[in-house]
Amino acid sequence: MWRVRSNHIAMSLVINVPIEKVWAALADWESQGEWMLQTTVEVTSEIREGVGTSIAAFTGIGKFGIIDHMSVTSWNPPHVCDVIHTGKIIRGTGRFKLTSLSAQSTRFDWSEEILAPRAIFLLIAPGLYAGVRISLSALRRQLHQRK
Repeated sequence: MWRVRSNHIAMSLVINVPIEKVWAALADWESQGEWMLQTTVEVTSEIREGVGTSIAAFTGIGKFGIIDHMSVTSWNPPHVCDVIHTGKIIRGTGRFKLTSLSAQSTRFDWSEEILAPRAIFLLIAPGLYAGVRISLSALRRQLHQRK
């Protein structure tokens, strides 16, 4: 049988935009599909922001893909948002952490603890890492264009 374990993946990037604007883009869940690769996001709770907000993110092409169900567990604007992934396939935790480097520059740290058998994680990690890197670069481009 496969043993499930916690697998960590993280990345950071600097966005030359004030922290409040980066937070606003991240906290607008349903617009994340504008920069998140092949993903559509919808809020599934009455709460639209803060602890208790529930989100469903579909990543895929057409009808083929996976749905990531998550709930916000920590909310500290404009610095930290933690989520718990509660789906059948994607389980674990995630974090958006923003640090103001100057009035016009923000470091965005993204991290996930994914619960999966190590062999499966090692198979999906390169695609996951590439997809997130592409998405975060798209977010940075989008925010720079809105300056």
